[in-house]
Amino acid sequence: RMVEIGRVVYIAKGDNEGKLATIVNIVDGNKVLLDGPASGVLRSVRNLKDLQLTKFKVPIRLQQRTKNVEKAWTEAEISKKWEGSTWAKKLAARKLRSTLSDFDRFKLMRAKQARNRLVKVELAKLKKASRKA
Repeated sequence: RMVEIGRVVYIAKGDNEGKLATIVNIVDGNKVLLDGPASGVLRSVRNLKDLQLTKFKVPIRLQQRTKNVEKAWTEAEISKKWEGSTWAKKLAARKLRSTLSDFDRFKLMRAKQARNRLVKVELAKLKKASRKA
């Protein structure tokens, strides 16, 4: 993944943490100008150390206006693609797990135990069938 105009980035630290934005211009080797009108990120210069590059790219030109960036974002359906990505699903699952209560964690543990029991029984059946054959 390259740092390039139109590359969609995930903001990992600082203001707007956890949101997506688009690279509109490259200031120097360490900083880029971001804009994320569809995700609520105002145009600002950010350090690349605070960002994580995604696989998505928006077809825009250098220094395009915010309304044109938003138009390109919606046409490329970046928000929809992001929600479908494994990365976003893992973040959502992590957020959900952090909000679980003690009882919810207990129920999750018991559900995992029940699932593992079923897997163990099926595996034993398969092993027994393979020994007979």
